[in-house]
Amino acid sequence: MTTLAAPFADDVRAYAAAGADGIGIWELKLDGGDDETALELLEESGLGRASAVPTVPSILPLPLLGGPDDPAERAEALCASLHRLAPFRPSGVVCLTGTGLGRDPDEARDTVVAGLRTLAAEAASLGLRIALEPYQRDGGDEWTIATSIPEALELIRDAGDAESLALQFDVWHLWNTPSLLDDIERHVSRFAGVHVADHRDPTRGWADRALPGEGDAAVADVLAALADAGWDGFHDLEIFSDDGTFGSAYPDSYWALPVDEAARRGVAAVRAALATSLSARDVVQPHVVQPHVVQPHVDQPPRRRAPAAADQ
Repeated sequence: MTTLAAPFADDVRAYAAAGADGIGIWELKLDGGDDETALELLEESGLGRASAVPTVPSILPLPLLGGPDDPAERAEALCASLHRLAPFRPSGVVCLTGTGLGRDPDEARDTVVAGLRTLAAEAASLGLRIALEPYQRDGGDEWTIATSIPEALELIRDAGDAESLALQFDVWHLWNTPSLLDDIERHVSRFAGVHVADHRDPTRGWADRALPGEGDAAVADVLAALADAGWDGFHDLEIFSDDGTFGSAYPDSYWALPVDEAARRGVAAVRAALATSLSARDVVQPHVVQPHVVQPHVDQPPRRRAPAAADQ
């Protein structure tokens, strides 16, 4: 979504040239093309695969993003997307709950839990993981019934707690959660992916996310907490920046940038945030040699560069 207007092939070329380690796969970018050709391009690029986002990305309906209103039809569409996305080997397939507005809260919850059970079984048969994503609590009622990691995990447990049910961590959605640092430390092992974006202050809407370091979400501190907790997967840049597609044409829309420039700026911003997060860890915990293990008089070994990915 970070480079919304660019074709899939241009995304792959630009992200690889910008030095990204991986790419997030949005199914909508595959429409109108040949999946085998897309897979060949990915293999040739050397890019790893971060999380994938299906065309219908939730069990209950979402505003603006389309799809059927009937949750059963949405679950069927999601299962079809799992089969299409499986050859791309994503770290997880993102799923939101969708909105509970206009429904009895218990009925909405039961519908989501039933949908997760269905998706868990289908994902397990394909060797995939469903990555349930909590949504930003400010203004989130139109999008979700889960706005925190504990709330999302409760849904997963009610759905049977299958190994194929995981979490999608998203900095923009979770940065202002009061229990965020504790949630990361306790539950990082459940994360299938990490989306990275900053929160613009003041924000102009849900599709007005900023590059890391350009907002007030303390992205580097969140990345440091993830590293301390043991996260070693991709840091997947996901920028929503409306160019009029969703009704708000921001004059500085990131989506309006040429794909090569957007890729370069995005990868550089993530790398800078990761470097700052390492500096913060050195200041606070100068003798950490492994996540959660403090040995006051042991020098640190060289750190592996944290992988950065860009979301389409």
